[in-house]
Amino acid sequence: MSATVLSDSMAMTNPESQPTTIEIGGQSEVEFAKCDCCGLTEECTPAYIARIRERYQGRWICGLCAEAVKDEIVRSERLISTEEALNRHMNFCKKFRSSTPPSNPTEHLISAMRQLLRRSLDSPRALRSTPSSPLRKESEVRPPSLARSESCFPSLAGEEEKAIVQD
Repeated sequence: MSATVLSDSMAMTNPESQPTTIEIGGQSEVEFAKCDCCGLTEECTPAYIARIRERYQGRWICGLCAEAVKDEIVRSERLISTEEALNRHMNFCKKFRSSTPPSNPTEHLISAMRQLLRRSLDSPRALRSTPSSPLRKESEVRPPSLARSESCFPSLAGEEEKAIVQD
């Protein structure tokens, strides 16, 4: 197995993300490329890496970050370019990597879950909607069509007692 760094003509703007070419048994060529956003390293073919670089202004980004960039475009209130979405995502990744982890991760998770629960309980129940159902107005909320009157077990238990007493 031989590992060689590609020529300078294929070098990217970020020297850390230069791919390393590896030939396996002389059959296929695989390159390891490091994502310019999150730092994840992936094995890819040179053709795939070239397509990604073409799409993202010479930067190589992993599949997860590519999806995050697409999501950034969709979530934006105004129409933004792919380059602007990529810059936003790269800034987010940079901030995330530079932040320190919480001193007590368990306590941090419990606090976050508590906030989510409080938010969901504070919102009016009639106005909540599941993603698959349309938002209902308070006037449209109706009681369930089948209401339970009472259990049938007490009457069955009473009949069993009568049958036991008669025997």
